[in-house]
Amino acid sequence: MPTAISLCTAVPPTMSMEPWTLAFLALVTLLVGGGLGVLAVRMGAKSLLAKAKSEAEALGSKAHAEADALMKQAELDGQKAAEAHRARVESEVSSARTDLKKDQERLAKREDALDQKSERIVGRETQLDGRFDQVKIREGVASDREEQVELRAVEITETLARVGDMTVDEARRELMERVEQESQEQAAGLRRRILEDAETGARKDSREITLMAIQRFAAEHVAETTLRSVKITSEDMKGRVIGREGRNIRAIERATGADVLVDDTPGIISVSCFDPIRRAIAGEALQRLVDDGRVHPSRIEEIVSATQQSIEERIKEKGEEVVVECKIRGLHPKIVEAMGKLHFRTSYGQNVLRHSVEVAYLSQIIADQLGLDGALARRCGFLHDIGKAMDHEVEGGHPAIGMDFARRFGEKEEAVLNAIGGHHGDIASTTPYTPIVMAADAVSGARPGARRESMEHYIQRLRQLEALATEHESVHEAYAVQAGREVRVIVDSGKCSDDQAFGIAERIAKRVEEEMTFPGEIKVTVLRETRAEATAR
Repeated sequence: MPTAISLCTAVPPTMSMEPWTLAFLALVTLLVGGGLGVLAVRMGAKSLLAKAKSEAEALGSKAHAEADALMKQAELDGQKAAEAHRARVESEVSSARTDLKKDQERLAKREDALDQKSERIVGRETQLDGRFDQVKIREGVASDREEQVELRAVEITETLARVGDMTVDEARRELMERVEQESQEQAAGLRRRILEDAETGARKDSREITLMAIQRFAAEHVAETTLRSVKITSEDMKGRVIGREGRNIRAIERATGADVLVDDTPGIISVSCFDPIRRAIAGEALQRLVDDGRVHPSRIEEIVSATQQSIEERIKEKGEEVVVECKIRGLHPKIVEAMGKLHFRTSYGQNVLRHSVEVAYLSQIIADQLGLDGALARRCGFLHDIGKAMDHEVEGGHPAIGMDFARRFGEKEEAVLNAIGGHHGDIASTTPYTPIVMAADAVSGARPGARRESMEHYIQRLRQLEALATEHESVHEAYAVQAGREVRVIVDSGKCSDDQAFGIAERIAKRVEEEMTFPGEIKVTVLRETRAEATAR
């Protein structure tokens, strides 16, 4: 050890020492060196322990940091998995709700169909009960006539027995009395028939006079189709409307929802859409763009937005104008707005809003002549086609859509709701105002000039109507009259009874409904001619 060496070397070599002294010094040197060694070892151990502690603390901190990072990553992964699971569950719930809604709609339609079938069955049962009663009455009449015939035969037998004992003058006198009695009975029957014919003729004449008075009411109509044309000043404008690689025309179609048709027709760009509101917005926006001359996507969006706002304001104005014109009170603003939308809707070229105004006044005229409430009839006629304002957006026929819409926005009058839902016969009429509106609707659509139809299609429809009627058994001839609003069918009286004539009329009407497309309604009249012949010799 260094200390022992230094102590040993500190004694001069020349100095002589005792052995025990040397041993003592060696022992001391050994003890001191051992203590110093132990001290050095302990100091080294402390240094290693401190270093180990610092390394352990560093490893612990690192382990804690890694554990925290793993925990955070696990939380993020758990959140992502939970969100994905929640999205899946919500998607499945939404799909299930959609399927449930579709099932409910199908069930509702089936219920409506079943209700209609049950109503038809009840009607047929009522008809059968009526016919059964008629058969019973006829059986009673036949029985009475049989008894009368038997009594008559007995009388004739007695008369012949008595005549054998009569003189010529007595026989002539009795014959004259019998002829007089039969003549009086025939005169009474003839008088009854004349009175009945006169009453029927008076009723028919009054109806014709009323319809002629109604048909004198006329209004202007705006004739539009699903296609609207926009005039342009030059052919160069077509290129601007199309834009580079068609970007402008795509921007117009995307902003308006309408189809823009650019063809070789000079000076015209066409806009096509089944929704009349979108078609009007697209047509006016395109006209403004053409007049302005600046056609690019941002300008297109600006013009379309301004045009849409203008159209919405015009819808409200048109609705308020016709409400004031027809003097209808207490309508919900949504109903007024829906009526304004009908200004842009046409049916066979007839403007639906002006048609509604016309039906309103015609209904009032008919109701006043029948002694009913003219104001209520006018309200029924005014709202009868309100369903056409949203039938592009809602599934179903416009009578049912309009009735639900009017009920939802505060229309509580049962007569008005029944007239809206039943003016095409979809539901049973519960008030007299529904058939009044049906008559006014038919008159408004059938009067000359109200609706537009091509001559070729008109002739084809009349021929098809007559062909359908003549295909039935026992039909002799068929003629379409009143511009195709009525078909008159003549049947062979020898092959068809009165009851069978009603069945033929119903079957022809059903085939016309299934196989033809026509505005309004078509009346089927079956005529069974009975001829009485006598020969004078």
